[in-house]
Amino acid sequence: MGNLPHAGHTGPGWFEIRLQGHLEQRWSAWFDGLEITTNGDGTTTIRGLVADQAALHGLLQKVRDAGLPLVSLTPVAPDHPQVPTVTP
Repeated sequence: MGNLPHAGHTGPGWFEIRLQGHLEQRWSAWFDGLEITTNGDGTTTIRGLVADQAALHGLLQKVRDAGLPLVSLTPVAPDHPQVPTVTP
């Protein structure tokens, strides 16, 4: 996983996780209250503040458990939701 953005990231940071397929808003609690948005292109965006590297890995495990393919993981600024994505 050394190629992930902010691989040395240890403190809090904002991230956007894009998945192929749609998750309903009710999944937000399972993803630690992060914002869930379904997109017109058939993807879902999970976005919000992640406490640290361990929490980020935990979110990625939940993505795996949800069974939806990971499209991208992007570090974002809290007030700039539209940034180029880095695909895995």
